[in-house]
Amino acid sequence: MKEGGTEAPIRHPVAWRDPDFTDSAKIEAEMRRAFDICHGCRRCFNLCGSFPRLFDMIDDSKTGELESVDAAGFKAVADACTLCDMCFMTKCPYVPPHEFNLDVPHLILRHRAAGHGAGATDFVQGELAKTDRNGRIAGFLAPLANWAGAHRNRLTRGIMALAGIHRDAALPRFHRKTFVRRARAQPAEVNRSAPAYGRKAVLYATCFVNYNNPQIGMAARAVLARNGVDTAVVYPSCCGMPQLEHGAITAVAARAEAVSAALVPWIDKGYDVIALVPSCALMLKFEWPLLLPEHAGVRRLADATSDIAEYIVDIARNEGLAAGLGPLPGSVTVHLACHARAQNMGAKAVDMLRLAPHAEISVIERCSGHGGSWGVMKANFDLALKMGTPVAREAANSAATYLASECPLAASHIVQGMERLGGSAVAPAHAHHPIEIFAAAYGISSANEATS
Repeated sequence: MKEGGTEAPIRHPVAWRDPDFTDSAKIEAEMRRAFDICHGCRRCFNLCGSFPRLFDMIDDSKTGELESVDAAGFKAVADACTLCDMCFMTKCPYVPPHEFNLDVPHLILRHRAAGHGAGATDFVQGELAKTDRNGRIAGFLAPLANWAGAHRNRLTRGIMALAGIHRDAALPRFHRKTFVRRARAQPAEVNRSAPAYGRKAVLYATCFVNYNNPQIGMAARAVLARNGVDTAVVYPSCCGMPQLEHGAITAVAARAEAVSAALVPWIDKGYDVIALVPSCALMLKFEWPLLLPEHAGVRRLADATSDIAEYIVDIARNEGLAAGLGPLPGSVTVHLACHARAQNMGAKAVDMLRLAPHAEISVIERCSGHGGSWGVMKANFDLALKMGTPVAREAANSAATYLASECPLAASHIVQGMERLGGSAVAPAHAHHPIEIFAAAYGISSANEATS
């Protein structure tokens, strides 16, 4: 073992079925052990809201050490965590296999699982996590739902604020015609002359692309068809990331079993699996196998799954891209989403866009601060914007033609942050997924098109 944890980090399976996992005394003991190590290191002081809260509590305590901090304060530390995984992936020198064995995000998950089991999950956040139900209902009433959800609608957003949703937080739009329905109605013509012709992939639509931004899926499908990939679109249900954020691990495990049962038969037929949103790819590739390490279907799905940009780059490196790729429609600032970085695959969105000739790309590699449903709540929205201010400032200073993020929620959050900078900062009307901009370089669709 080398000093500072210089070995490649590994993650242990989550022992959520062990009674000790939700034992409050044992959770407190482990939090004290972990937080004392964090206190002595402090490399994460500017990473998110959790660590400043922890360090302030310690510094303001009677002895200036963790021993004199009341454990009741640990909840505030846990509440500020967005489960972005960046402390584990990029900052902490004490992750496994280091003997200190620190995994703060999964420790926070354990704390939330205990709270969820005790009925402590906020009702509104729990309802927001029911993305499939919400998507079906709001999609059926899309014009009304989008009118009510607009953050400039002071009437309806005032009512939402009473339920704990910040009146200024941007909320996703909904579509009556889902990605699954659009794909069924518009078959993609596969380019038989493409070097990668013969590949087959099933697109796991994800709840966000299916209900909130079908254009991402349509752009991905069109790019893949141009490159000779025959695609099917499948959406059994949400991956469960919203439930994982609240510690509802049993529900997440059930989703893993159901979705893997639906997708493994496609793998048997020779299809690769592509997830269109990084949080969902992270769940399929990493989180599910840690929850169900003994489940053969979950393991097979993890091994077969790629992020969309990762898959395009793989085609380019192995078979080569189809002809017709022109310059990007303008310069692009790319925000690398935390859950893309947590997949430990490199900056694949940037690699993909740089495949276009004469690409002008600037990169932002820092958390946007949104954190899924966490960032839209009154208790967190101002902190979420504060955490994302460096990203918004860097995006504004880049003065690029387009802003892109692999995470659609992060994209809209960055736009809001840019709007609040004032001065000479100009926020774009809309931020894009990198695959939409790559599709535009193929002349398939325009990155100027809104996703209404």
